Amino acid sequence: MILVGFGLLLTTKPSIVRFEIEGKAMLKGKDEDIRKMFEVDPETKIPHLLPRVYQYAFTAMYLMSTVLNTPPPPQDLLGSHVPAGSVQGINVEVDTEKPVAKEVIVDKAETGQQAKNEATTAPK
Repeated sequence: MILVGFGLLLTTKPSIVRFEIEGKAMLKGKDEDIRKMFEVDPETKIPHLLPRVYQYAFTAMYLMSTVLNTPPPPQDLLGSHVPAGSVQGINVEVDTEKPVAKEVIVDKAETGQQAKNEATTAPK
């Protein structure tokens, strides 16, 4: 088992919202399979772990964008051709007891102002 911290900063197009997500992912499985998750895919140039983590982060950001009535983050940020389960035998769990969404900044185009919404969820 290994615990990996992550942080993602995403903006929408047009640049209206900035999502900042932080969390921890727990990898469980054989050492050999866990090492494979950190290997860079030669086709996409990203580690195999990133699409799995992004699945969880996208869900949190999508829900926040729905509540705030803003454009959602890109669903295919890593490309729609990237399989999320590229390494078999690994269980990836994103820690949901800790804060997931750190902040969302909405750019009010009509006023030129920024509204910063602290979206950190308190641990239960």
